[in-house]
Amino acid sequence: MATRPVQIHMSARDETTLGQFWAEALGWNMSSEAPGVVNLEPHDFTYPDPAALCIDIVAVPEPKTVKNRIHIDLATTSPAHQAELLEHLQALGAVPVDIGQGDVPWTVLADIEGNEFCVLAPQTAHQDTGPIAAVVIDCDNPRDMARFWGAATDWTLHEVADDYALLRSTHGVGPYLELLHTPGEKTVKNRVHLDLRPYPGDDQATEVARLQALGAVPVDIGQGDVPWTVLADIEGNEFCVLTPS
Repeated sequence: MATRPVQIHMSARDETTLGQFWAEALGWNMSSEAPGVVNLEPHDFTYPDPAALCIDIVAVPEPKTVKNRIHIDLATTSPAHQAELLEHLQALGAVPVDIGQGDVPWTVLADIEGNEFCVLAPQTAHQDTGPIAAVVIDCDNPRDMARFWGAATDWTLHEVADDYALLRSTHGVGPYLELLHTPGEKTVKNRVHLDLRPYPGDDQATEVARLQALGAVPVDIGQGDVPWTVLADIEGNEFCVLTPS
């Protein structure tokens, strides 16, 4: 039994406008499965597929107040592509932000609701990830987090050190999950999180119990009576366990 990440959840004050930003930023399709929810996925995509993590943007009343502890890194294929993408993103409304990154080969931007993300310099490892190179989780202990997420999902651990760890789908496609040692503690509910889904034939309740045995804990973020279960990982980062599919 195992789960696998299938989508990225983003909270938004204006889900439609933020959805339009990210649809144009990624070149993806935009749709809506319900009021207050915008769904983004690549063209000609059959969900769920490890080749991509879709994005669900969900309306919430509360504004963003602190730096996100989970963010997206965007891939580029050449220095020219990086420059073109930066120009395109800023034309869509993204703005450069300083989060203390210093002199680095990537550029940190914030989207139209202030969510930080990075546009990476071209790297060989990201040539086949699609537009999203990685989902990055700030954490205190990448080694412990790698053990949790490696056991929680069927993703493969590629690298681990004291300051970062990298996991990726066992199929060798799609974005990476990067666990990055970052000072500071989590203080509010994450506005970006991962949704996990069990495989067809597996039992959601059984998977939730397995994740709790690994150290995850149930959390109430106001979700009410919903068909998914909200848990937090060993450092308090929320994630959802969806029904099998």
